[in-house]
Amino acid sequence: MPKTDTYNLTEWVETYTDDLYSWALHKVSDAELASDLVQDTFLAAAEKLDKFKGDSTPKTWLYSILNHKIIDHYRRKVRQPVRVEKQVFSTFFDEGGDWKKERRPQKWGEEEDTHLLDDVEFIEVLQECLGALPEKWNTCVQLKYLMNKNGEEICQELDITPTNFWQIIHRAKLQLRNCVEENWFN
Repeated sequence: MPKTDTYNLTEWVETYTDDLYSWALHKVSDAELASDLVQDTFLAAAEKLDKFKGDSTPKTWLYSILNHKIIDHYRRKVRQPVRVEKQVFSTFFDEGGDWKKERRPQKWGEEEDTHLLDDVEFIEVLQECLGALPEKWNTCVQLKYLMNKNGEEICQELDITPTNFWQIIHRAKLQLRNCVEENWFN
């Protein structure tokens, strides 16, 4: 009897869709994309069902497929060309590459008095600023600061060099700073 008769994919879809969707949504922060990734996961599982040996639970196997789909999604996004906005750099730095006096980093308030991440309006501004980043930059920032991955993991997942990664993070932070200052502090 072939394995496709042994495993009931329809039952797996009914049992695991919600959990897979929650995981995908957590990883990509986009409901439509999360749904697509879960659908792609089940399509891949259907194509490779005869290769499922039963060494793990179906849920573990499906999560493995989903995680690969998520990584592939981020790799595709990173490979898209990024247009560097020179105006961001000229906003902060002079011709020699030094900070402009009026744009030097300043404190945004006393640490004990500042709870910006508890402020719903600030979070909305921050999310808009993140959304305005080029796709590759946004991905790197989310993986590093929201998913707490280290640089080496991110470089491996996105297939980029450490130099490129840190350059992206630097540029993204400058653009985020500019956006937050313009849309929140001014």
